[in-house]
Parts: sequence; structure tokens; C-alpha cells
Amino acid sequence: MPPLTLWTAVNVCLLVVAYLLGAFPTGYLLCRWLRGIDIRTQGSGSTGATNVLRTLGKGPGLTVLLVDIAKGAAAIALTQWAYAPGSGIGVQATAGINLDLWLPWLVIGTGLAAILGHSKPIWLNFNGGKSVATSLGILLMLNWIVGVATLAVFTAMLGVSRIVSLSSITGAIALPILMVACKQPLAYVLFAIVGGLYVIWRHWTNIQRLLAGTEPRLGPKSPAS
Repeated sequence: MPPLTLWTAVNVCLLVVAYLLGAFPTGYLLCRWLRGIDIRTQGSGSTGATNVLRTLGKGPGLTVLLVDIAKGAAAIALTQWAYAPGSGIGVQATAGINLDLWLPWLVIGTGLAAILGHSKPIWLNFNGGKSVATSLGILLMLNWIVGVATLAVFTAMLGVSRIVSLSSITGAIALPILMVACKQPLAYVLFAIVGGLYVIWRHWTNIQRLLAGTEPRLGPKSPAS
């Protein structure tokens, strides 16, 4: 197979696998297994960790959080492994191709595919989560300092507001700034902008509730929640 054709085939496969990793319906399957319920009919309707936390409690919520982080990390790790010199795939597929130039773009491509898979999983009629945990896993693999700093911003806002959606939106806004501050490649900065905007867009109903003052907080349930 010609190198360019092989390179294209490898990239398409990586994108598909990254989407399928992101699309693994962690919250949905766990709630079905533990309680026999469809998490999409509970609370906010999201399959993510926050809705599972509110519906089933801390243990299931933490489990979904960790698995969803791992999904994003795995998508990036797979791409990095595929083009590592020792894998064999990279050597064959990149003949005549400037990998230093293209690899950051390939990496963020699989990252975006994983985010899309989590929020729009094919197995659940494209109705998934908000992609925050999966994005964190991706960030930790792209640059752990940026990932930890974004998590710190999220945690600080959560400590002040006790509102997960507001904390997620704040982290998404801070992400491009952190990428630039840490002098990351242009591809990573653009990923931060696009991914951050996508996460904010996925929180549109939360934003409406925030403006109306009815967004639930973590802790004891209130009439608003």
C-alpha cells in the first residue's frame, strides 16, 4: 500500500476508534445494571457523572467520572502509540510525511472525535453527556499541567458555587488561556477553543437555568432541583 494511502487509512481508523471510545455509554450501562433505569429519563437527562451522582449517589457517580476520563485519555494515547517509532505503524504510514508538523493535528482530531462520541453516542440515538470528564482525560494526555490547571479552575469554582455546570463552563473558558500561557502548539490552542465552545454549547440548558436561578447545586436536594 502506498505510504499516503496507508497514512490516510490509519488516521481514519484512529478517528473511528476514538469516536467509539468516547461513545461507550458508561453512565447508561451502569444505571441499567444497578437500578434497571434509563439515566436519560432522570434529572437533567445527561448520561454523565453529575446526573449519575444525583440519581444513584457518590459511588456510581465517581465510577462514571473515572471511566469517562479514561475514555478521553485512551483516545489520545492510542494516537500517540500508533505513531510512536516502535509501533511499526508510524514508520510505514509516515514515509515522506513531516510528522512533527502533522502529529499535533492528528492528536486533536482524535480528541474531538472522542468528545463527539461521548456527547453524541451512536448506541443511544446520539443522546449522551456534556463531555467534560472525557475532555479532562484528553487534556491530561495533551499536557498534564494544562489538564491539572483546568481541573483546579473547575474545583475552585465548584467550591465557591457548588454548581457543576457553572464550574464546567468556567473551566472551558479558562482552557484556551491556559494553553496559550503554557505555550502549547497552535493545534492544541485551537482544540481548546473549539472544544471549550462545544462544551459550553452542550450546557445551553444549564445556562438558561443559571440565568433563571433554578440550576441545582451539589448537596442536599432543594425544591429547585
